[in-house]
Amino acid sequence: MTTTDRAMPPLEADERTTLEGWLDFYRATLAGKCEGLTDEQLRTASVQPSPLTLLGLVQHMAEVERNWFRRVLVGEQVSPIYDPAADPSGPDGGFDLSDGVGFETARVDWENEIAQARANCSTRGLDETSSFMGGHVTLRWIYSHMIGEYARHAGHADLIRERIDGATGV
Repeated sequence: MTTTDRAMPPLEADERTTLEGWLDFYRATLAGKCEGLTDEQLRTASVQPSPLTLLGLVQHMAEVERNWFRRVLVGEQVSPIYDPAADPSGPDGGFDLSDGVGFETARVDWENEIAQARANCSTRGLDETSSFMGGHVTLRWIYSHMIGEYARHAGHADLIRERIDGATGV
């Protein structure tokens, strides 16, 4: 499944399939909100004073995927994709935009992080733990957190897209 294939999660499945199904559903929801828009439209802020954009959401979710499925889950030491330290006035957590990053680049970054997330999860059980904040976190918890993160931002994306061209739903 690519990020643009939006299938309803299975109604009767084991826990892992259900969690992965909902995560993929919301990934595809965000991708769908960006389809058919120009780079300029994807850079359109929601409503003042918020600078939130669809492009910023895609960049942010690439960072979130990287954080949870690479840094936390497998302990990989990877730097941010959109590094605020390189330009203190530049991107922060992916939300902020820079002139040098267009949607196609951000989409590829995001899809690469999703592919790496799937690979990192494929050999782990839901109860397997990783070190986190002086304790441990299970893959189940990470999946649940990511579903919530995507669902929240899918709502933001829905409102931004409606403001841009009136499109609602997916």
